[in-house]
Amino acid sequence: MAAAATGFNATLAARWAASGSLLCVGIDPEPGRYPSTLVDDPDRVFTFGKAIIDATAEYACAFKPQIAHFAAQGAEDALERLIAYVHAAHPGIPVILDAKRGDIGSTALNYAREAFDRFRADAVTANPYLGSDSLAPYLERADKGVVVLCRTSNPGAADLQDLPVAGADGSVRPLYQRVAEKAARDWNANGNLSLVVGATWPEQLGEVRAIVGPSIPLLVPGIGAQGGDVEAVLKHGLNADRTGLIISSSRAILYASSDADFAEAAARVARDTRDAINRYR
Repeated sequence: MAAAATGFNATLAARWAASGSLLCVGIDPEPGRYPSTLVDDPDRVFTFGKAIIDATAEYACAFKPQIAHFAAQGAEDALERLIAYVHAAHPGIPVILDAKRGDIGSTALNYAREAFDRFRADAVTANPYLGSDSLAPYLERADKGVVVLCRTSNPGAADLQDLPVAGADGSVRPLYQRVAEKAARDWNANGNLSLVVGATWPEQLGEVRAIVGPSIPLLVPGIGAQGGDVEAVLKHGLNADRTGLIISSSRAILYASSDADFAEAAARVARDTRDAINRYR
């Protein structure tokens, strides 16, 4: 049985209330897409991320840096500093480290240490397909959030996630529904679990919400550049409190301008996205 929300999920609920926003701003710095004014900045990964964070903080319920975008540039130090900066300059806004880790034993334990002790993230995305022991090192950190992949937004998600799986009672459900069922029934003892369900699958989002109930947050990527329907996401994913969603947008906000006004442009898109979400709440 799930415990009451603590740690990350409690912080998230407080941020929903304080900001009036369900928008999560993704921080995915890409080589070749930095604004022209930062091309010669040796610390451009941090400079860019900090400017985006400051410009969009008032519109965000969370920030979600994607670890591969930093690691590929040898910029893990910039990622550490950016997360520390959010905690210092914008306290109360949780940071979700998008890492999608999935392994067992000491490797899983060290991935958890990486996310929570090295990077000091408030939550991390994790892959459940090695089973409960691969998630245990994250879930045991009751003060931290674990955002488990369930029905992802990519076109190939159906290759595995839609496969029919029989339960102990003989009923057959798609694999992603079994993940949702297992998450709600067995994995959320500390009240610190969330699920990833893509905006590109709004009906499936509704099915997951029905399985897990109102208290488990759903991280919803896929609006903006991936074309997810905001109205459909709200229709199928909101809980009775008109919250329960972390609706993520990255590229549409980050790269709204490639010029000196990039931060102002990002703020405008973040505000407009928040407002578009709130029109359907």
